[in-house]
Amino acid sequence: MGHGMKATIALAAALCGTPAFAGWEPTKPVEIVVAAGAGGASDQMARMMQAAIQKNNLMKQPMVVSLKGGASGAEALMYMKSSEGDPNKVLIAYSLIYMLPLSAKIPFNWRELTPVSVIALDQFVLWDNSAGPKTVKEFVEAAKAASSPFKMGGTGSKREDHVLTVFLEQKTGAKFSYLPYKSGGEAATQLVGNHTEANVNNPSENLEVWRAGQVRPLCVFDKERISYTSKVTDTQSWADIPTCKEEGVDVQYLMLRAMFLPGKVTAEQQAFYVELFHKVTQTAEYKDYMEKQALKPIFLTGKDMVQFLEEDDATNKALMTEAGFVAK
Repeated sequence: MGHGMKATIALAAALCGTPAFAGWEPTKPVEIVVAAGAGGASDQMARMMQAAIQKNNLMKQPMVVSLKGGASGAEALMYMKSSEGDPNKVLIAYSLIYMLPLSAKIPFNWRELTPVSVIALDQFVLWDNSAGPKTVKEFVEAAKAASSPFKMGGTGSKREDHVLTVFLEQKTGAKFSYLPYKSGGEAATQLVGNHTEANVNNPSENLEVWRAGQVRPLCVFDKERISYTSKVTDTQSWADIPTCKEEGVDVQYLMLRAMFLPGKVTAEQQAFYVELFHKVTQTAEYKDYMEKQALKPIFLTGKDMVQFLEEDDATNKALMTEAGFVAK
């Protein structure tokens, strides 16, 4: 069959609304692999996608969520690495794919997997207890004046929360003592109980305690404000939180949320999932989730995704190196 004929069939299929890649689809349940524990942001996102796929009949086979958060997420990475050629496993990845191989020296490289799509970017916010300082300036002054370093709660040593803490120290001259907890939820609870002075949780992890008036968002680590304008508390929306740069602390960091297949799958298998996750981003479930969790919408595949990953890898490596977190 000539290329012209193939293109015509693909076009006809596209016009009829049937997938052009009718050649391959999963014949058994698909495992969505989460490199973190239950209840965290990755687990929540995986369950949202599972529900969106099921409710909108986007795939004949069911999708099952598989939690592999052991060894700080290394379990999931090595599981994907050892599943070469298996198109029934898809990883929901985040900055762990760059940071863990550097800090823990595990024999893993994201380039060994098959990129599918980047589906969101995660924001980080500097939070303190609502009884604490009201602005970044007051917070930094209080931290500098404190007799012992302010306690900063986070999830995972030598990872994004810890990196942000080191950069806050470098930019402000204040000292922090970093305390890793099992989850963002636990870091939130510690802040509400005044056992820590601050955390840099993702919006989703502090949403409920912010709504309850127990914590205060001081600034967002991005070059622009969060876009969502509907009120979260009685008085504030996500868009009301200033950027840290606006507040005089120029630290920016966004974390990818991306889908990967194991290495050595076919182009048809990859194309099936590109199409599947594109359909997921069009669902009401995805759109509601993005606003509720204050995530930044994005959809990258193919060359654009690989270019993004290469640049993101370089950024994360530079941050890890500067923070002194790369294992010798």
